[in-house]
Amino acid sequence: MNQKTCIPAAYLRERIVPVFLYIAEALIFMMIAALYGYEGVLKNMMYALGLVAFFGGCYLLWDYGRYREKYRTLQKLLSAEERSEELPQTVSGIEQIYQQIITAQESEKKALITQLDERQQNMADYYTMWTHQIKIPLSAMDLLLQNGYKGAGEAEDLLTARQLREEVFKTGQYVDMALHYARMESISADLSFTRVDVGELVKGALKKYWILFSGAGLNLFLEECHAQVVTDGKWFAFVIEQVLSNALKYTKEGAISIYGADEAGAHVKEGCRYLVIEDTGIGIEAGDLPRIFERGFTGYNGRMGNKSTGIGLYLCRQIMDRLGLSIRVESKRNEGTKVFLGIAQEEILTKM
Repeated sequence: MNQKTCIPAAYLRERIVPVFLYIAEALIFMMIAALYGYEGVLKNMMYALGLVAFFGGCYLLWDYGRYREKYRTLQKLLSAEERSEELPQTVSGIEQIYQQIITAQESEKKALITQLDERQQNMADYYTMWTHQIKIPLSAMDLLLQNGYKGAGEAEDLLTARQLREEVFKTGQYVDMALHYARMESISADLSFTRVDVGELVKGALKKYWILFSGAGLNLFLEECHAQVVTDGKWFAFVIEQVLSNALKYTKEGAISIYGADEAGAHVKEGCRYLVIEDTGIGIEAGDLPRIFERGFTGYNGRMGNKSTGIGLYLCRQIMDRLGLSIRVESKRNEGTKVFLGIAQEEILTKM
């Protein structure tokens, strides 16, 4: 029902009782006058009732105009995202009480929202502080393991030291993920857009992940991608690292390939529109693909291996959206996965 038909219908429903009583009273007066044969009185009564009906109708028109204005104001407040306007003035004592109740509830709501925001901010501050602090002992542990790895003589000791270093590194990556997750709400204040070389970001990520590559026994195929993109290098590098982490996690044999691609997905070195990270891992179920970027969604692979948190790809999508870049995934079960990171920004680059 649209607004024009809704307001008159609502007004009539609220005023139907006094109108009905007036009509009933007029009929009673006329019936009594007719029964007792008061013809002269009946004519005068008809005249008086007509005057009352006229002035009553004028009042109803005026009252309807006021009612319609108030109704529209309330509808506007109801549909508004932020109810900054005040409630319309009232003449009824009951309406004033209703407005006082609404105002009190709105004040309580604002107070609760303020308390919740403060708690969330305190929690985010704590997580940020914790992630920074925990990286210090992790770095110290890694350094000690490096020294132990160099001094180890037995093959078994070397293997144990390397495995320990891998686990320390993975722990550090989970800490970094927690830090980026805590910063997501305030990412806009942390962004610093510059022109960065995609190839250099890839090499930095590979250098960081060399310890996992060395222990995984996988082949690495890296093709130069001569492309530059205007973005925040730190956040974009985190996305590359997260995709690499997933590739290593779900690839037991074969290779991981990194290359530039055009719109059709073919390998190119110049004019790359996508940075592609491809693996020969277990792949993703077709039914899971539409939901892989949802927060907390682990899918078949996460349920079977109990390795997924459902946060990594969610963070990647959120970050890429804020960077103005794209991310999409192609995968088939047991046939590997391709992750396409959109890096084409010709219009922006030509203006710089």
